[in-house]
Amino acid sequence: MALDLLTQKAAKYQARIGGSYLEMRDGDVFNTYVLVEPNGKVHRHDKNLPTMVENTFYVGGSDDGLCETQDGNIGIAMCWEMIRSQTARRLRDKVDFLMTGSHWWGTPDWAIFGPRHTNQYDVGNQNMMHITPGKLAELIGAPLLHALHAGALSGEMLMIPFTNIASKVNLYLIGETQIIDKDGNMIARLAPEKGAGVICGDIEIARVEPRAEIPDRFWLPPKMGLIKMFWWHQNLCGKSAYRRAKKNNMLTTYKSNN
Repeated sequence: MALDLLTQKAAKYQARIGGSYLEMRDGDVFNTYVLVEPNGKVHRHDKNLPTMVENTFYVGGSDDGLCETQDGNIGIAMCWEMIRSQTARRLRDKVDFLMTGSHWWGTPDWAIFGPRHTNQYDVGNQNMMHITPGKLAELIGAPLLHALHAGALSGEMLMIPFTNIASKVNLYLIGETQIIDKDGNMIARLAPEKGAGVICGDIEIARVEPRAEIPDRFWLPPKMGLIKMFWWHQNLCGKSAYRRAKKNNMLTTYKSNN
């Protein structure tokens, strides 16, 4: 089990380890990030809003993602939580360190807008991912660790809400792992072209005065373009599929005993 593995590793290496998986509680499935301490204590944060196709597999949570540890308060943010203003508001001035992670994917190979627009979207998407960790740290006022999956991904994506009509899709996970210190400096980075790997760096765990104001809008990036349209479309497709699965008792995943 994922949580058992993290608990064992945290105790063996006397380290704090974080990671996420799908967990069923009270009849629903959540995308749960767990932060495990060396003494076995487990902190949880459920991603507040599923992103696009993720709505097919789980529902959103409502906790604040604030973990009180012996080394200070640690804030948790997952993937597109990092580009929403509500995340910055719930953690601003409250944490000494941020642990974040993403499963951020690039352009699907069936994009209907042609190669020129697809390439423009891909460049913009990668740039948004590149600046997101530093921007979030700046808004909240804390050093940050960001881990991102890298590599190819294949599957299916629902195309028409309230149906099972789907399209095969091949895409890739961008990969933009970073360590940001309390002053906003990127002290280590694993660039997308490097693929999967590990980075290390020394930082001081301490909150600082936020260096920027949180914008008065839903998304932190000022321009989302076609992504917003795709967001609403895929949210609707996914939510309808999840409701059908739940109604037909088809939800199966890891059930926590902790």
